[in-house]
Amino acid sequence: MPILNRIADYAEDMKLWRRQLHKHPELSYDCHETSAFVINKLKEFGVDQVHEGIAKTGVIAIIKGQGTGNGTTLGLRADMDALPIQETSDLDYASVYDGKMHACGHDGHTAMLLGATRYLAETRNFSGYVALIFQPAEESGGGAQMMVNEGIMDRFGITEVYALHNTTDADVGHFYTMPGAIMAAVDEFKIKVKGRSGHAAYPQDTVDPLVATLGIATAIQTIISRNHDPRKDAVCSITQFHAGTTHNVIAETAFISGTIRTFDKEDRTMILRRLQEIAEGQALAYNCKAEVMLVEGYPATVNNLEKTKFAVEVAKEIAGEAAVNGNTGLQLGAEDFSYMLEARPGTYLFLGQGEGPGLHTTNYDFNDEILPYGASFFARIVEKAQPVVV
Repeated sequence: MPILNRIADYAEDMKLWRRQLHKHPELSYDCHETSAFVINKLKEFGVDQVHEGIAKTGVIAIIKGQGTGNGTTLGLRADMDALPIQETSDLDYASVYDGKMHACGHDGHTAMLLGATRYLAETRNFSGYVALIFQPAEESGGGAQMMVNEGIMDRFGITEVYALHNTTDADVGHFYTMPGAIMAAVDEFKIKVKGRSGHAAYPQDTVDPLVATLGIATAIQTIISRNHDPRKDAVCSITQFHAGTTHNVIAETAFISGTIRTFDKEDRTMILRRLQEIAEGQALAYNCKAEVMLVEGYPATVNNLEKTKFAVEVAKEIAGEAAVNGNTGLQLGAEDFSYMLEARPGTYLFLGQGEGPGLHTTNYDFNDEILPYGASFFARIVEKAQPVVV
């Protein structure tokens, strides 16, 4: 079965919704205008329930199918927030807000889920219930975690969850995913090294934190090369180094920071522990003191094996077998849908939109051609998982 005919019929409507959202991007939890737009559409579509103010500006709609079936509720999630980026495109629907831009395609994700919602509310060709989850603060703030912490899974009886993300790394309408971990956990480290400042002509009267910090930066490279199993995937990258203000003064402090990407919880724990040990030990060797701040971010996005197999089959119905890769490689990016997958089994998939400017760039634009693919996938997941029992 290709793209659903009814969804194809309102592809133009989805495009208009998407471009309206693109024109009015909002950041993090401040998705008030976006939420109002979504709520208006949900009421227009005739969903059974609309729940506002979840995770500040999140919205959940409930649609009841034909009969209660086994009473289960399937969750479909779209993220709504934009990025703090100045758009440089000359699109007639470019962002009207300085320093804010839908540079990751969340405008498209929201439009796809709205399209699926409209179809499901019209046809109700499923049993049980479906929960349409419109989430703020994916890019920063962990909106998915807040929604989970506010109890949406139990409150709405959600038993499984699915989400899509667009990508320029695959052709239009092509899907890819994989069972198990698909995206990395992301953590941040910040290390401040304190010594004693003084005139650079008299280093014997100082305690140089820059030299100590260079030693820390070098030693950190051994975590992956010597402490980590080379058969696994992990990254520990230093991205900032700051020290001093002029050429003839040895500074009192130096600072480095960076990012950690892991897929395995034991790896994550080990790397964070070794960072602390290396920073403190190296600083002490140079008669300095290190202050280490570890900021734990999103956990790894881990797909359920059974649900992934099911989602791949549904994607093949929509796009054809040759257009679906069910065992792609790992992605070092991070995604807060991971919190929902920790709470309930489900799957996260990527949907190709063809070549073009990449995600998080100033001239990126979501490809409206893939809206019917995503909406059809969402709709068929519900119909196939919860068929009407005659």
